[in-house]
Amino acid sequence: MSHDYQRVQWTPFKRQYDLWMLLGMLLYLAVFIAVSFVATQGGTPNPVQVLIRAFGSLAFLMLTFILCLGPMARLTPRFKPLMYNRRHLGVAMFSVAFVHAVLVVFWYHGFGDLNPLVSVLVSNPRYDSIAGFPFESLGLVALLILFLMASTSHDFWNANLGPGVWKLLHMGVYLAFVALVAHVVLGVIQFEKHPLYVAILIGAAVVVASLHLITGFKYFGESHPSANEGWLTVGNTQCFESGAARIVRPKQGEAIAVFFHEGAFYGVSNVCRHQGGPLGEGRVVDGCITCPWHGFQYQLQDGRSPAPFTEKIATYATRIEGDVVLVSTTPNPPGTEQAPATLEVTA
Repeated sequence: MSHDYQRVQWTPFKRQYDLWMLLGMLLYLAVFIAVSFVATQGGTPNPVQVLIRAFGSLAFLMLTFILCLGPMARLTPRFKPLMYNRRHLGVAMFSVAFVHAVLVVFWYHGFGDLNPLVSVLVSNPRYDSIAGFPFESLGLVALLILFLMASTSHDFWNANLGPGVWKLLHMGVYLAFVALVAHVVLGVIQFEKHPLYVAILIGAAVVVASLHLITGFKYFGESHPSANEGWLTVGNTQCFESGAARIVRPKQGEAIAVFFHEGAFYGVSNVCRHQGGPLGEGRVVDGCITCPWHGFQYQLQDGRSPAPFTEKIATYATRIEGDVVLVSTTPNPPGTEQAPATLEVTA
């Protein structure tokens, strides 16, 4: 978590995360370049064009993986560690896309009388033609969106823009993905007849769409228990795992996460104030609820982020009847201290 500009705290996990990410990127580029030279028949390929396609394809695959991370983390906890530093992957992906764009602009538009960027925009005005559509403009749109996302990835911008505006801005990643798919379809697919490019493009689009649909159906397919006099049944006390939560979704209002920690049951909003992450899928770390997406934390008793952070979430009253844990459907104002139901009290 961070509320102002400060140096990145390079934990061992972050170092390993970035090291493996960098090694994977270098390995992909090396294999792509080697295969391009080995598989070319009838001459040696142009090295610059090989680099253009290597960096372009890597950026597209990285963006595809980034879009898949969210749904995969919702479907299995194995991918949650990759979510904590997803912004590192996003900034690296933009850097790769930027190298691809620079190579394209200067190789195809850097030797004329016009400014290279102006040449990209005016050299092909055939917007009314599918076969001759200026696909470069779609790539430029995607690059601008990715630049805005990379430049505002720090939590400083989340705090100053507000979670709603910041989230809306970063939802532009889906528009960037659509623009890139169209960029590839109207660009390299028109000239490169190798079926591998078509397979990668279709496969990426299908995987991204399928994972989001599966996650969506899972969410809407979950039961919405009926409230009995303003209380929802969460589950038997023996079903709770220490430091973890069970999530209930009222018919109206946002989901509620009930955490079990040191013999007490705490009810809080399931929605993280940072990016709307599912708090109930996180854990209690050092006495604080820790969001599985980016590590934002909230105190169990009042839903407040530890100082100096100011984020707050709603808390809910809990109670125990027999061996059953119940949670109120009425939220307290965000940041309100709420006494938990405890096993000791009902013993």
